[in-house]
Amino acid sequence: MPFRPSLRLILVCAVALLAVAAVALTTYRLSRQQALLELQATGRHRLDLYAASLEREIGKYAYFPAALGLERAVPDLLDARMAREVNGYLEELNQRAGTLSIYIMNRAGRVLASSNWRRPDSFVGADLSFRPYFRDAIAGYKGRFFGIGMLRGEPGYYLSSALADGGEVIGVAVVKVGLEQLEKSLSTMEAPIFVTDENGVIILSSVPGWKFRTPHPIGENTRAAFDRSRQYNRYELKPLGVREIARLDEQTRLIELAREKNEAPSVYPTSGEFMAQSQPLARSTWTLTVYSPLGQIEYMSTIRAAVAGVTTVLLCFVTLTFNERRKHLQDRLAAREALQQAHDELERKVEERTLDLSTANLKLQDEIAERVRAERSLRATQDELIQAGKLAVIGQLSTGIAHELNQPLAALRTLSANTARFLERGDEATARSNLERIGQLVDRMGQITGELKSFAKKSSGQPRPAEMRQIVSSVAALLEQRLRACGAQLACRFPDTPVYALCDPNRMEQVLVNLLGNALDAMTGQASPRIDLAVEVHGRTIRLQVRDYGTGLRDEVLPRLFEPFFTTKEANLGLGLGLAISAGIVSDFGGTLAGGNHPEGGAVFTLELPLAENTRPS
Repeated sequence: MPFRPSLRLILVCAVALLAVAAVALTTYRLSRQQALLELQATGRHRLDLYAASLEREIGKYAYFPAALGLERAVPDLLDARMAREVNGYLEELNQRAGTLSIYIMNRAGRVLASSNWRRPDSFVGADLSFRPYFRDAIAGYKGRFFGIGMLRGEPGYYLSSALADGGEVIGVAVVKVGLEQLEKSLSTMEAPIFVTDENGVIILSSVPGWKFRTPHPIGENTRAAFDRSRQYNRYELKPLGVREIARLDEQTRLIELAREKNEAPSVYPTSGEFMAQSQPLARSTWTLTVYSPLGQIEYMSTIRAAVAGVTTVLLCFVTLTFNERRKHLQDRLAAREALQQAHDELERKVEERTLDLSTANLKLQDEIAERVRAERSLRATQDELIQAGKLAVIGQLSTGIAHELNQPLAALRTLSANTARFLERGDEATARSNLERIGQLVDRMGQITGELKSFAKKSSGQPRPAEMRQIVSSVAALLEQRLRACGAQLACRFPDTPVYALCDPNRMEQVLVNLLGNALDAMTGQASPRIDLAVEVHGRTIRLQVRDYGTGLRDEVLPRLFEPFFTTKEANLGLGLGLAISAGIVSDFGGTLAGGNHPEGGAVFTLELPLAENTRPS
């Protein structure tokens, strides 16, 4: 007979589903709102920190142009009496100050003396009267201007001040400051950050491809004005493709950044949804902006909502179980009461039918048998309730992290077995080496369990000389059990002499484990899978290639190989972070990681690292 749920059961399930959905949705919204507030506070801190650094760097040169007027030879130059002496003075001053160039102009905007007077592309004699910093200084203001040099195409920040003699403006002093060091410090930020000038053009950026672009499109009239002033040396000034999603306050917005073709790999996302926060810089027309990615917020909010939903389901299950147990107890009490009533009735009948003793005895036996069956039924019901409680407790306590330790445990089993055989042969040196490897694997297992306690904050280790053959051997030992299970062959090729790469060995092992693991995944189902690993030296660079014999990479996959959260595997087999994290690790060593297809079939990943001295590190 088919099962037909009752209307009450359907209503209970519907209410439970609505409760689960409401709890999950509320948790998601509250978690996302709290995370946005925390991310907003973090972005403010990043803005304040970098703004102080930028203002401090620019402030070192703020009064530099005006101080040139204190040197008597500089005003005399405007009378054409001391040009050579002033050129030498500016050249020496430029070297000591660490600026890009220092030069003096007359009232007409022509350069009379410059620190680069010895160079073929010297500014001496150039007419720069069209530059805004010259016009501001002549008008009595302190000139501040970012632009790109016309002769050398070198970007810099121009600071200008009028030179006066007896209260009369006789010329302009200009200092061009380079911001290369400041731009390098942007790369240490944990989110994309950039600086725009008064025209909204990005002049400093932690993402190299964003430099000299605009967050928003600019009009043709503005572009024509830039071409006339040659402020940006005729750069195209393409827009980034920013779309505003929501505005939280005057300086905080939620935006979406469109994905670009041939997007370069980055340690953090450069497309998708972001929180954009801006802050004007004091004593400047520049604006500092940070794009904090929202991907992790959405991911964590979804996870928390899922956990809340599962918890609600468990609570509903516990409530239903408790309710069923209460009903069973009520039935048990009712059965006992009915049994007691039956017993009383039986006693009454026995007393009434004393004349028909044999008949009464038979009825009494039947009643007693019924009572025994009822008691047994109640006892069985009680045992089932106790067993159900035990199963519920066991279900709540069932957890494990065995998957994270499978590879180290397999390596420990292999090394311990080999050590026993080497000890039987008397090969103590090899046995000692295996024991040291076992100690390293135990430390590694400790690291694995430690990482499970909290959300890991990535940071690269200090690079040092590391022998490539030893690194590959360690990775092969870790993956030995998996290679054997797949029947895969790992063919390695090394130079005749030891090769030392400048890297952190532990981080490098992580990268190779990821590449070899991906190669094995690509050859799932093959009868005789094979992986080729080759190490070569090209000048001061070590090139390591990992090739599999799978089906290769599809054309649409190649541009997104190193994109975070992008994966071609099934949903339960990975998050798509392996290659993105590996590319970040290799970049920290000063190297590169690229992927493609081998001409003879299969995928090939090429890793390049700087070569260290061929001496064993102490």
